[in-house]
Amino acid sequence: TSPFAWLRTRFYYLLIRLYFDQEFSIEEFTRGAKQAFSVVSKLLSQRKLDLLEELVSAEVLQVLKEKISLLPDSHRDALAADIDAIMYTTEGDVRIYYDDDGIKFVSILMCFWYLNGANLPDDVPGEAKVFQIVFGDENTKEKKHLLTANYEFQREFTEGAKPDWTITRIEHPRLLE
Repeated sequence: TSPFAWLRTRFYYLLIRLYFDQEFSIEEFTRGAKQAFSVVSKLLSQRKLDLLEELVSAEVLQVLKEKISLLPDSHRDALAADIDAIMYTTEGDVRIYYDDDGIKFVSILMCFWYLNGANLPDDVPGEAKVFQIVFGDENTKEKKHLLTANYEFQREFTEGAKPDWTITRIEHPRLLE
């Protein structure tokens, strides 16, 4: 992350604490985002899209229903991210905005890098690297893929709104396109 982007996101976090939620903590938000990412990615992998209605926006859910049905099993398996397999997490873009009716929103884009042992073909583009981890002897190798995903979380901060974050964008590059 560039120093300018780092300062900009920290400034937005300060604005969120000052004007929207005095209890907001990026550390706590990141922990919750990792848990949500793990749960949602596993449900996507298992095609249990009806269980995502409370977590994902209706627009995103409709797109996911179309895309998931067309995925090969290996790509669908690669969507699942165990929380312990998340290697790195960082926030991308942070936005604060008002719609035409004066409703206040905050959205935070989270980027995840995770290891997955799905049986992907070697020619899948977009992977950062393929790791081979040896367990036991030289003849027993387990191949892991380092994959990326971007999830955008949005929350309405208008007075009286539910204090829930909703996922408004899901991207698994080269897997869910």
